[in-house]
Amino acid sequence: MKILILGAGRVGSSLASTLSRQEYEVSIVDLNKDKLLSLQEDNDLATEIGHASHPLTLQKAGADEDTILLAVTNSDECNITSCQIAKSKFKVKKTICRLSDASYLDSLEAFGKNSIDIAIGPENEVTEHLIDLIKHPGAEQIESFANGSLKVVSVKARKDGMLVNRELKSIKSDMPDTDTFVPAIYRKGKPLVPDGKTIIKENDEIYFLAAENDIDGVVQEMRLQKTSSSRIMIVGGGKIGSALAQALEEDYKIKVIDPDKDRCEHLSRQLNRTIVLKGEGSDEELLKSENIENIDIFCALTNDDETNIMSAFLAKKLGAKKTIIIVNNYTYINILPKNFVDIALSPQRLTVSMVLQHLAKGDVPQEVILKMQSGAEAIEGIIHKNKFTKDFFDKPISQIPLPENCVIAAVIRREEIFMHSKDLLLKADDRIIVFILGKTDKEKIENLFLQG
Repeated sequence: MKILILGAGRVGSSLASTLSRQEYEVSIVDLNKDKLLSLQEDNDLATEIGHASHPLTLQKAGADEDTILLAVTNSDECNITSCQIAKSKFKVKKTICRLSDASYLDSLEAFGKNSIDIAIGPENEVTEHLIDLIKHPGAEQIESFANGSLKVVSVKARKDGMLVNRELKSIKSDMPDTDTFVPAIYRKGKPLVPDGKTIIKENDEIYFLAAENDIDGVVQEMRLQKTSSSRIMIVGGGKIGSALAQALEEDYKIKVIDPDKDRCEHLSRQLNRTIVLKGEGSDEELLKSENIENIDIFCALTNDDETNIMSAFLAKKLGAKKTIIIVNNYTYINILPKNFVDIALSPQRLTVSMVLQHLAKGDVPQEVILKMQSGAEAIEGIIHKNKFTKDFFDKPISQIPLPENCVIAAVIRREEIFMHSKDLLLKADDRIIVFILGKTDKEKIENLFLQG
């Protein structure tokens, strides 16, 4: 499959690296020669120096009827124009367009019929993830599957957790009415597939599946956690910060800090119950005067990673109970000290996940990268009768030949969810959620979801 990526920023570069490892035929366009050379040194791909929306650049990069175009530059207008030209002049197979401005997402038809096949809005996705993490304070990562009826959650086990130093199967006796399943545990950074006799240890990173209403109960098994938060401080009144405040202000006491006077005035008009403050998130006197020690969750959501990191450090030092930050440079994720930054959310990871979902060969409603560097993913796919699956219907799910480092975590049949039911007989149109814990033959998984 031919993939043409426009923009070699963090998102474009991550997509190029990820897709080239999965044996796609990848080309990438950017004006920055050094970025392209660096990518070419580390990956098997082609590069083209030029402006992403220029017809000659697209032609030189090989745009044609077999090409899927990923327009992921930092400019919405450039992405839109690129998709229009690619569709009208080069008849590309599919266009996927990154759009930051929500007003563009609501006006796709204005750009021409079928010019943009799929529009992705990373800012909306980030906001939804932040809302989930605030509503479920003990979770470190929450992803939605089965149209939102099932969540994949990661939690770090603490010594005060009820299940710590006990066998995993004890969770059933602790919570007999809760349906949950743990498909993967990361222990000292290495994945393992647990069974009922696996002993949960302090600092284990545990991934579990549960309905949204059961998340907090399962989290309590792994770590004692204050069940609710009421006071939130947001640094950065941009698109994500303002959307988050607007979504939560009816249920929480919220303060937003932004250095721009005009932006503060706009936020004051837009928000009803939120307190808007002009200033810097790294201003110690300002944080003290606003009683930072009483803040339950401190969110640093500016476009500058260093500002977010330093604001979180200061907030924790001054007594904020929990810090959540946005980190655009994914390399920071694994080096941030947990005693200062509780959760670092990567828009880059979310954007790459959204694109991968739309590149899958089969019927894949959801695909999420859980860890960028290790290749850990979760895929929800619908099993159809085809040459790869025809011999497995009406046989136990456990007989499906999965490649290495993979485990079936759940089966969704109509409205019913089965957690890791090895003896469940496979039926046509069953949805399965597959956990991928490392390098694997992903094509074998996608073959299960091909339509016959």
